[in-house]
Amino acid sequence: MKGITKKERFAGVVRYFQDVMPEPETELQYTDPYELIVAVILSAQCTDKRVNIITPEFFRRFPTAESLASADNDQVFELIKSCSYPNNKVKHLLGMARTLVHEFKNVVPADVNLLQRLPGVGRKSANVIASVIYRMPVMPVDTHVFRVSERIGLSNNARTPLQTEKQLIQNFPEELIRNAHHWLILHGRYICTARKPKCAECGLTGICKYFNSKNKNKTV
Repeated sequence: MKGITKKERFAGVVRYFQDVMPEPETELQYTDPYELIVAVILSAQCTDKRVNIITPEFFRRFPTAESLASADNDQVFELIKSCSYPNNKVKHLLGMARTLVHEFKNVVPADVNLLQRLPGVGRKSANVIASVIYRMPVMPVDTHVFRVSERIGLSNNARTPLQTEKQLIQNFPEELIRNAHHWLILHGRYICTARKPKCAECGLTGICKYFNSKNKNKTV
């Protein structure tokens, strides 16, 4: 890895993931923009697996933003109570639905700033929606993306998700930014895990700062 440039590292990451994961997609299950927003709100500090267990019945009960907007707290809570922080998410879901119906005429905006006017939708969530639904070149940065980017060396001393986001946007080709988000989050979820990264299963060890720093003093 000696002497590798940032440009070469990004190029190596792109080559690897284009080979092993050419068409990455979100693991959240949805059929329309409204359903994705619901799933994204539920996914905060909760696994996609758990969200995908909750949402089928949720969408049967509330198939549209209009139906959700007219629901009450207890109805929504009963459906999402197995999710983390259900009380807060009830408020976010109801607020999102009412705002979407009354302020946006039930049309999910593509603009990240407008999306953040929906209760429960912060910058990361807005980027997810804009990326997945509208295929915008935006970079949602969750804990996985934040960790993996720093370990590999794609970001450098980033202290906030926004700093990581800016560094990644600057260095990934624009047409690949949407895929890059999924590459990094899925890599962090299944390979470059927080406590015990599975370096033996990773194809990026040759360009990974974390792996090479960890092993530089070991004898071969």
